[in-house]
Amino acid sequence: MSHQKYQSCIAACSACAVECYHCASACLDEQDVKMLARCIKLEHDCGAICHLAVQAMAGGSEFADQICKLCAEICTACAVECEKHSHMEHCKKCAEACRKCAAECSNMGKM
Repeated sequence: MSHQKYQSCIAACSACAVECYHCASACLDEQDVKMLARCIKLEHDCGAICHLAVQAMAGGSEFADQICKLCAEICTACAVECEKHSHMEHCKKCAEACRKCAAECSNMGKM
């Protein structure tokens, strides 16, 4: 199976991982880091599953659809948490990237 059909999802997952890791790092520089603990943890989980999804799609894994489904769930959870802190620009951008990635990954199961 060609990875070409996954291009938009691969791009969304890659962008999401970058935003998640950037946001986690930026959260650590905020005044009240303890308030952002769940956000940081979810961003790390989200970045990791996004990278795994990219690998699965690029490599034509038979589990790509299942991984993308889980990726969509984690991205949605991360977006919900980041939206609680959307007064911070990095959390706002992360939530947007997570929402886009969740939508792309959700569409994977419909291919």
